[in-house]
Parts: sequence; structure tokens; C-alpha cells
Amino acid sequence: MGEGASAMRGFYRSLLSRLLTTLKYPARMRSDPIERLLRGLYSAALYLLVPVTVYHLIWRGFRHPAYFMRWSERYARYHDRPHTGTLWLHAVSVGEVNAAIPLVAALKRGRPDLRLLVTTITPTGSERVRALWGHDVEHVYLPYDLPGAISRFLDHHRPHAGLIMETELWPNLLFGCRDRDIPVVIINARLSERSLRGYRVLAPLVGRALRTVRAVAAQSMADAMRFVRLGARPEQVVETGNLKFDVMVPPALEDFAAECRSHCGARPVWIAASTHEDEEGAVLSIHRRLRNRFPGLLLLWAPRHPERFRMVAEQARVAGWTVTTRSRAQWPGQDDDVFVVDTLGELMQFYACADVAFVGGSLQPIGGHNLLEPAAAGTAIVTGPHLHNFAEISRRLLDATALLVGQDEAGIEAALAQLLADPAERERMAEAGRALVETGRGALAQTMVLLQPLLPASNDGHGRG
Repeated sequence: MGEGASAMRGFYRSLLSRLLTTLKYPARMRSDPIERLLRGLYSAALYLLVPVTVYHLIWRGFRHPAYFMRWSERYARYHDRPHTGTLWLHAVSVGEVNAAIPLVAALKRGRPDLRLLVTTITPTGSERVRALWGHDVEHVYLPYDLPGAISRFLDHHRPHAGLIMETELWPNLLFGCRDRDIPVVIINARLSERSLRGYRVLAPLVGRALRTVRAVAAQSMADAMRFVRLGARPEQVVETGNLKFDVMVPPALEDFAAECRSHCGARPVWIAASTHEDEEGAVLSIHRRLRNRFPGLLLLWAPRHPERFRMVAEQARVAGWTVTTRSRAQWPGQDDDVFVVDTLGELMQFYACADVAFVGGSLQPIGGHNLLEPAAAGTAIVTGPHLHNFAEISRRLLDATALLVGQDEAGIEAALAQLLADPAERERMAEAGRALVETGRGALAQTMVLLQPLLPASNDGHGRG
């Protein structure tokens, strides 16, 4: 195994190093008149929409007060002194931040001398960054894609290189990095058919911006091909696998689950995770009907967005159930009917507390959410039919018979009931999910090989590991 792994690492190191050394920012693009025209029209439209960005922040602020704060960062107005030698990682929100956990851990372990800047767009992403890494990393919001704001952001933080998680193709940002010779790699890159169609109007501009990046490290060959269709050159794109398979399982996961079970008692438990507002009515209806078949059934409920925490708890109370929350009661009691997980960063632990998990964002056409966390936690999984954001992962889980898909509310209820009634099938699915996660690991190692030539020289003897 050691010789095979070494040979494989050598192969990828050679392949990825050749990829990086052959890709340079083409100077001719800087004088491309079509690029200048498209950028001008795009930027003019964005400046006209500035009042809309203010309205958006105010509107979101009424639902999530954190949107009222730190507006200066949204427009790249900073009060501290400029930085130097920063490695910059952009992760839009909680999902991307979680996917970046193994990468950040590897960077901090191998290069503790690096100044690491993590940007997000959402306050929940910001909260997750602080919860994970505190002040060991710097954090600001990524500014809007206005030329002036992007220039101030890049000039202030002066990144040595930029790592963009998954799918954040902001033209002025990418052109700004090219114009300053800042190499950019899109890591864990994914692009669904739906997103590809969404870029159709801006495809001539986005395609040009995409060709400025040093490399696109795609989750799958299908994603890689879609990036080429969007405008990337084939030699820019390499399949490295999905970093989500390198999910870090908390070491005390089993102890956490045992503690939860000791409080809620020996009864069936299901979790509705990452649910959206339009799915909440279905969760309530499903829970009511399931409790008729499984007396004492406990629902662990983890809404996708923090602004929904209080609302779902109130909806469950209005429905006549006894409700507690993680922030107030710590653990569900034996008489509780619904327990709302109103904290961030504990979802995997609560997956392990449940017999079966419904992963939201899939009953409505949102595209689904991370299915590998419940798989890694050893919980049988049920979803709705809308999985276009996780098409490859859901396909692999289905092929491994580690996932049930309900086509509508009734189908989801039937799948949950089937699994709640069949402990042996739950355990078989759980083992299949765990095995799939283990066999899928390896994207982190390939991504680190890809990034190694982009890292600045070490100042303190670190740089290997």
C-alpha cells in the first residue's frame, strides 16, 4: 500500500506541476477590446444596482440582524493597515466553509507561518469561520464585484494567491487578480447544468474571466466538462475529487450521541436537517403522521438558516408539541416532542443522534445540501428529488444503496417510516454510507499537490508536511 500510494502521489505531483507551469496569465487578454467592452457594460450595470445592494442588506437585516453590521467590508473600506503575504481563501457560506475545514487544517499543519485570510458573503459563514478558527485566521466579507471595491480589497490584503471554493465566478474579481499577477485556483469546483444555464447571459464575459485562473480543480469529470463548456481551456481543468469526502469526523462523536440518547430516552429519533422555509410545513405534517405510527418519536430539527430557528420552534409549539432548543435546554428531554438545533457547527454530531436523517433543500428546487455528513456520521439518509447541486454525490450514494429519495412529501414520509421500522436496513445503509465516504477520500491530498507551487516561500523552516 505504501509503494502504491507513493507512486500515485508522484503521478499526481508530476501531472499537476506540469499543469501549473504551463498556465500563465496571457498578456494578450489585457488588450482584448471585447473584454474591455463587456467589463465596462457589466461594471456600469453593477454601479447602477448599488442602491439595490443597500436595499438587500436592509431587507436581510430584518431577518438576520448581522446583515446590518460591517457594511464597510461589503464595499472594501478598511480601517486597519494593509497586509502583505496573505494566502486568501474564499468560501461563500457555511457549506463551503465546512468543505474547507480539511484544507485549512492541512495548510495550518504544513505551513503554520502562513497568514490566512478567509472571506465569506453571509453572516452565517462568518460565524462559522470564527467558531472553527477564532483569530487564527483573518476574516472579512468579500466585497461586491464593483471595480473600485475589488481594487481596494486586493490592494489592501495583497494576497499571494487566491483559492476560491466551488463556484464563485465574479468577473471583476478574477480580472483584478490577473491584472495584479495573483494566481487563482478554483478548488472543489462544481458546476451543475442548472448553474451553467444560469451563466448563459454573461457567458462571453464569464468565460473570459474563467480563462484567467491558474487551474480549475473539479469535483468530477462531469463538472470539469461543464467548466470547459463555460469557457475554461481544457488544459486548465483537472479532476481532483470532492473535498467533502475528506470530512473530519469529530473524535467524540459516539460519546456525544450516547449523551443525547441518555437524556431523550430509548425511543425512535429522526432529524430534519438544513430545511428551508418552504419545507417546514412538510416537516410538521410528516412528524405528526409518523408519531401516529411510532409513539414517542422525537424530531431533531436543524433549519438551514439561523433566522428560522425561532420560527420553527414557534411553529412546533403552535402544533401542540413540547419543544426545547439546544441553546436553552442543551439536550432533549424524555417528554420533548421536538428539539430545535439552534446552534452552528454541531449538525454532524446531531446526525449521529438520529436513527434516520432527512436532508433538506431537496423537497423544493433548491438543489440539496451536503449528504456526506450524515453518511460519515453513520445515519441512514432520505432526501427529496431536487439534488442538482449534489448530483454526483447523490448518484454514488444511490449506487451504493445508501440513500432513499422520496419524490414528494408522501414519498419522503414513506421512506422515513420504512427505515424507522427496520433497524437492520438502517444499519446496512449506514455502513454503506460510511464505506462510500472512506473510499471517496483523497481529494485533499491531490489539492495540496496542486497548491504547493503557489505557496510563498517559508520564512521559518516550515513548508513540508
